[in-house]
Amino acid sequence: MSIVEYRDLCGMEEFSAAERLQREVWGKGDKEDPADLMMVIQHEGGLAGGAFLEGRLIGYVFGFPTRDPGIQHSHRLAVLAAARGGGIGLGLKRYQRQWCLERGITLVRWTFDPLRHANAYLNIGRLGAEASVYYSDYYGTMGGINAGLPSDRLLAEWHIGSEHAVRRANDEQGPHAVCDRTGPRVTIPADFDTLLASDTGTAHAERLRIRDTLTRLFDDGYVIRDYDKAERTYLLSS
Repeated sequence: MSIVEYRDLCGMEEFSAAERLQREVWGKGDKEDPADLMMVIQHEGGLAGGAFLEGRLIGYVFGFPTRDPGIQHSHRLAVLAAARGGGIGLGLKRYQRQWCLERGITLVRWTFDPLRHANAYLNIGRLGAEASVYYSDYYGTMGGINAGLPSDRLLAEWHIGSEHAVRRANDEQGPHAVCDRTGPRVTIPADFDTLLASDTGTAHAERLRIRDTLTRLFDDGYVIRDYDKAERTYLLSS
């Protein structure tokens, strides 16, 4: 069986492969991060890492420094459709975690669409990130798979040295463990991409429902601390 290799991208050929991978994953109309920009940011202290199978790039993660040297912003993570379901996204985040810890970075932040189950499960359920900030239409009008709706995002905060994150990174709780079922719960659609393609009106209504619910809960002091994969539900506590 071939082994997936996780390492930094090296040379413009690999950065160009990451640029092409973005276009394939996010679709026509979405603006990819240019190869030369990723190369320069890596040179200046950012992360541009890849997952390689038999020498071919099948996924990548891209993050850059912030005003705080202990915090990295993780801008992109993408895995080719044919390679999904095998833990490549998780492997890339584990690579990112180790990369950051070796450089004294203890907090990684990124945004993600709260209605996409796969992202919620990876970011909250598997990695142990938390969220208490909601951005309405964060990127404005977008293309590709994000076209047609406001670009709402949750801000994930991944404290990579915390006990909770360490347990999740090492699978000590198992992939389906949850922390607390007594607080508020917010359920998302089973397949938001299909819903968006087939019924834009209902997808827009779901966007607004999740926006209103999570914004109110965050204002009341609640934090998303876990995600139940089976029920597609965010679990919050104060």
